[in-house]
Amino acid sequence: MTSVVLVPVKEHAKAKLRMSPLLSGQERSLLAWAMLEDVIQALLPLAFPAAVVTSSARAAARAEKLGWRVFWEEEQISESASVDAASQRLASEGVDAVLRLPADLPLVQPGDVEELLSLSIAAPCAVLAPSWDRMGTNALLRTPPALFPSRFGPNSFALHLGEAAGTGAQLKVVENPRLALDLDDASDIVRFLAQPADCRTYRTLMDLNIEERLTRHAIQCDPHPGTGRNS
Repeated sequence: MTSVVLVPVKEHAKAKLRMSPLLSGQERSLLAWAMLEDVIQALLPLAFPAAVVTSSARAAARAEKLGWRVFWEEEQISESASVDAASQRLASEGVDAVLRLPADLPLVQPGDVEELLSLSIAAPCAVLAPSWDRMGTNALLRTPPALFPSRFGPNSFALHLGEAAGTGAQLKVVENPRLALDLDDASDIVRFLAQPADCRTYRTLMDLNIEERLTRHAIQCDPHPGTGRNS
């Protein structure tokens, strides 16, 4: 089975808006790039081809330097539209399966990706790795690649399960704590710092003095801790 790993990459200036209370636009861009580099490092040792779909000239240049396929977008309508357009293109070229992997999984390791791509499956099939809260879909493999429409966004895990069930395809859910942790907001960063890893994302957060920022953010959100109605 011919498989491709597809990484959608936002324009970094627009990335991680939910971290705005903690980080400036430039800092969010630095963090988004660090996470992308960690994902790249996880994919480099693998024999499977990789591609990006992006409107970021910097990300496209990085992918081309790696020898990866680039699906260029003049603008990103949505992640779902981006992933589905690229997946349909790959399917038309004879690719059997596409694994969408987000660009914000700082803990991902080569073995995590290889496990997904080495599962014994046959089309039609979908493999999903949920986020830690089981609200998001942190990895999605479909064979054939256009098996059902992507539903990335709020509650995407349940929506993807429903889409997969509607096709009658085989369905596998893979629970993996490293794949489960993407960084979208302050609570995700707290969870990430609880299991520090020697990765570019961790070093970038330390350079940004993130622990002090998280403390200030917590105080701003709850300036009088311990004074709730149950105290």
